[in-house]
Amino acid sequence: MSKIIVIEGTDCSGKETQAKLLEEKLKKLGKRVAMFSFPMYDTPTGKIVGGPLLGKPEICKSYFDNPSTLDPKIFSLYLAIDRKYNIDKIRKYLDDDYIVILDRYVSSNMAHQGGKIMDESERFKLYNWIETLEYGLLELPKPDLTLFLHMPYEQACILKQNRVNLDEVEKNEEYLINSEKTYLELSEIYDFKTIECVIENKIRTIDDINDELFNIVKEFLDNKRLILHN
Repeated sequence: MSKIIVIEGTDCSGKETQAKLLEEKLKKLGKRVAMFSFPMYDTPTGKIVGGPLLGKPEICKSYFDNPSTLDPKIFSLYLAIDRKYNIDKIRKYLDDDYIVILDRYVSSNMAHQGGKIMDESERFKLYNWIETLEYGLLELPKPDLTLFLHMPYEQACILKQNRVNLDEVEKNEEYLINSEKTYLELSEIYDFKTIECVIENKIRTIDDINDELFNIVKEFLDNKRLILHN
């Protein structure tokens, strides 16, 4: 039976790395698995997001003066369009009963754009607006399980010291701090499975984090199988 497993996370939490490791481990168990990352930067809509919107150096400079402060609904539409444009690639695997792992999905839109809104009631309105837009109007499939990798901003700064080619959003401290707060809020609202990447002020190893993540996913899949058999 097909499943969508989403991996979300704050800056430098290793979302893509963890998604790839999970894919490898599930395949070793004999599962049929496919993995995708959003935005899909190698597609037309992904290139628009990566360049004109975010200003990734390897694509082109952002068309906006400051994408970090761009109206959250406008920003959300660009990212939603990328998912809508590419969703048929994912549906093919779902129709063939694959487990699909997504590195970022609709909830990343909620977190990053919600972080721009300080008023709680207005922020919640945006969450609902994005849900209606992506799951309702654009008819994107909802995830079955969302895992949230929490890397606190202070430790993320340490990991980011040697990174190059940062886009305009990744350079903005206030934006990233607010996005972290919003992710934590969303994890409670939507019952994400939260994995702490730092314990006692020490950054955990990639393998240690992945062991916890894999165990959560395996338990989820095992429970679903038991329910089906019953």
